[in-house]
Amino acid sequence: MPTKVRKTSPAKRTSSTQKKNGKTSSKRAGFPIVGIGASAGGLETLEAFFSKMPSEAKMAFVIIQHLSPNFKSIMASLLAKHTQMTVNEIEDGTALAPNCVYLNPPNKNVAVFNRTLHLMEPVKSGAINMPIDFFFRSLSEDQKEKAIGIIVSGTASDGTLGIKAIKGEGGMVMAQDPDTAKYDGMPRSAIGTGLVDFILPVERMPKTLFNYVKHPFLKSPGKINAVEATIKHQLQKIFALIRNATGHDFSQYKNTTIRRRIERRLAVHQIDKLPDYIIYMQKNPLEIDALFKDLVIGVTSFFRDPEAYQLLEQKVFPKLLHGRKPDDLLRCWVVGCSTGEEAYSLAVIITEAMEKIKKYLNVQIFATDIDEAAIEKARKGIFPDSIVADLSKERLDQFFTKDDGVFRVKKQIRDMVVFSLQSIIRDPPFSRLDLVSCRNLLIYLDQPLQKKIIPLFHYTLNPQGVLFLGNSESIGEFSDLFQPLNAKWKIFQRRESFREGIIDYPKKTTYVSQDILEPNDPQWMPVTTEIQAVTEKAILSQYAPTGVLIDDKYEILHFVGRTEKFLVPPAGKPSFNMLKMAREDLKFKLTAALHKAVREKKRTDCKGVRVNYNNTFSMVDVSISPVSAKGLPPGLLLVLFEEKSPGSLPDENIVREPGEKIEDLAVHQLEQELQSTREYLQATIEELETSNEELKSNNEEMQSVNEELQSTNEELETSKEELQSTNEELATVNSELQNKVNELSKASDDMNNLLAASEIASIFMDTRLNINRYTPAAARIIKLIPSDIGRPLSDLKTSFPGIDLAELAKKVLKDLNTLETEILSEDRIWHALKVLPYRTGENVIAGVVITVTDIHRVKQAEKIRRLATVLEDANDAITVRDFKGRILAWNKGAEAMYGWTEFEALKMTIEDLIPKEGLKEEKAMVDKLKKGEAVKASKTRRMTKGGKLLDVWLTATVLTDESGRPSEIATTERDLAWFPE
Repeated sequence: MPTKVRKTSPAKRTSSTQKKNGKTSSKRAGFPIVGIGASAGGLETLEAFFSKMPSEAKMAFVIIQHLSPNFKSIMASLLAKHTQMTVNEIEDGTALAPNCVYLNPPNKNVAVFNRTLHLMEPVKSGAINMPIDFFFRSLSEDQKEKAIGIIVSGTASDGTLGIKAIKGEGGMVMAQDPDTAKYDGMPRSAIGTGLVDFILPVERMPKTLFNYVKHPFLKSPGKINAVEATIKHQLQKIFALIRNATGHDFSQYKNTTIRRRIERRLAVHQIDKLPDYIIYMQKNPLEIDALFKDLVIGVTSFFRDPEAYQLLEQKVFPKLLHGRKPDDLLRCWVVGCSTGEEAYSLAVIITEAMEKIKKYLNVQIFATDIDEAAIEKARKGIFPDSIVADLSKERLDQFFTKDDGVFRVKKQIRDMVVFSLQSIIRDPPFSRLDLVSCRNLLIYLDQPLQKKIIPLFHYTLNPQGVLFLGNSESIGEFSDLFQPLNAKWKIFQRRESFREGIIDYPKKTTYVSQDILEPNDPQWMPVTTEIQAVTEKAILSQYAPTGVLIDDKYEILHFVGRTEKFLVPPAGKPSFNMLKMAREDLKFKLTAALHKAVREKKRTDCKGVRVNYNNTFSMVDVSISPVSAKGLPPGLLLVLFEEKSPGSLPDENIVREPGEKIEDLAVHQLEQELQSTREYLQATIEELETSNEELKSNNEEMQSVNEELQSTNEELETSKEELQSTNEELATVNSELQNKVNELSKASDDMNNLLAASEIASIFMDTRLNINRYTPAAARIIKLIPSDIGRPLSDLKTSFPGIDLAELAKKVLKDLNTLETEILSEDRIWHALKVLPYRTGENVIAGVVITVTDIHRVKQAEKIRRLATVLEDANDAITVRDFKGRILAWNKGAEAMYGWTEFEALKMTIEDLIPKEGLKEEKAMVDKLKKGEAVKASKTRRMTKGGKLLDVWLTATVLTDESGRPSEIATTERDLAWFPE
């Protein structure tokens, strides 16, 4: 197969056949661009991939590898042998074309913009360069939902962050099955994100890729029309399936986003119609989860938009920290945190800001998302080593530890962040916040929902609190709620507003989008429903008992009526724990009643509890009832307080001693009972506190040991990073060199077989005339053995007397002229000797080569040729015949003597020359010659062409073959008329 490797010239970036009126044809602009990330072991994988890929695939393939900056890659020439497509090495400004393969050059990053490839210098930050991540991110931004990324064999995790960017734009991702990869680091890291659409052996990838790009979604995205009534109802069915499976409602997300993600799933499964996809979802529940993951994909990274985070660190946080006391609480909320990069980024810059002013606050960052899998990853705080592209080396060393090829967030940063599953659409928000970060979430939500969420953020923030939005988001019409601190990076500060008060934060919603509801729809709620709710609320406030709703940890979730007679805020750190808020008179009996209600899981009453409020005693009945309902968390308790008669006295029927006052007796009894209860409870509390302290102490010891182990791990892993990067580059180089070695090995085998077949004795020596190598023929002719390698030629005794090969080699090495001569061996065999300088490919003299060729047969042939010339021109008739009498040779003397030409004679037998009376004598001579007996010269007769008889003197001898057996008879005949006896 001819090699088709070329470098794309900038002058030929756009073919004239692909242009029309100065514009690239739409056909050319529509072909897919496939990015392939490969590292160690990638050569064999790519060869297998392109061996199965049709040459008319109508796609462009951009291969990004880890290449050594000091080694020129030969991948292009090797890969070109396995595909009919043109293989190009990328130059700056290369325009992409279909049915072409493009390879990145060493020490360059590749970006794509408007289907043109651009080379960029890697940023010298001290961290490992991640060229695959860099290209995949660029590809996702340029091609959006048409971007396709493939991860094949390689170590580490380059490409993992890049596929997140591709999936965030609605593109497709494939990964090689790790079990089939020579190095499975990169494929496993990509698969670990849960974002890979196809996990396949590389041989099956071309067919799957070919089917995917033929789907109508790739040719005309947005094919689903959400305006049509039938399509609208089909989408509602999908929303219902997702809500039933996950509990999350996507009906208020933007239709364009939903359509694009659904269309991509249609393309993955090769389904053309939406009703068929709904049936597929019902039959395959895992597809619902896959679509859910596609809908919640968050394009996130550490310090995304570094200028914005720099502004937060330099301008925003110093103001938030100003005037605060040490150990004050700084609260932040990251909405839609995905896998946690944004939350940890905030923790890092807050830590750095506190370090600068030497003021350390208690930092609490709430990070929430609806994707449980993403939250679990965020909680682990483990990230691939590809994050080095987003973080400086100083931050990596200070806030992360390297552990087995991944980075782990240090405890100092991890403890600042609390991750939680929460939907901003349906769940209550956090409050008393100093900063809310909601980046690139609002762009996916419809306007009605955005108009609810912006006031919600205003409600959750403290005065002077900060709202941090994404580049494509804004506060819309709520300029009275926020003032811009930086309009470019969408950083806003809370301002006081007339809209303050009770905020109607989003309640649980149905799966039907509010903007498509009609009055006749069952989900539409008339105003009368709201009036009814207000009326019921007013009645309950007048006649219902006071109480609270608490969870299984006794934390108050909701207050009913005024509870200040029974509950008071605790001193110190704020708390909503009911046992901490209960008044002293109520606390002990309330504790026992709560434990009993939880243990028995039924209603528990506590009658006649005496409570002191403003120096007035009240008798209170406490009722505790478990609450359970669909959609509510388990373990809820409703605690009701019903006041009976303030200042009640003891019963008049109580027997008392003479002279004892009723009040004194009642007080005395109550005090004794109270004292006994207090002592019992105090002892119980002390035991529990002691046990708790012991557990805390053990936990702290374990944490200390764990930190020491992590520190040791960090030291051991520090040097591994550079070695791993170097190993990837060397593995790539080694793979290419291995293929070159295989080719050289085959060429060497061919050369060895050629030398063996030619039987030329060759000796290769260095400049000191030490033997480096010799051919098999040299071992026979010059008597060399394997131990002679490395010995000087002068130490060897050759079989050529009088010939000093060492001196001849020195002479050639001195004057650099080739020497040729003929030499005779001890066994009288002639050889041709040739001594010439050994020249390298760079024309450097690196030694001497001696060749000895057996020319004995040539010498004999030359001798025979001269003798044959003499015999051919002799006047005597000289002939050769076989034992059957056929004439084989006929000289000029025979032509002159007998008259037959050589052409005529070679068709004759010897009997044509012998008279009948001489046949018997001739036969007797032939029999003797067959037996190897000598025959004396004798007089006989021969017959000429004209029939004339000649008296001739005959000399006969036998000729033998190579095995020594008689094979032919040679005769010399002299005309006695010319040469008498």
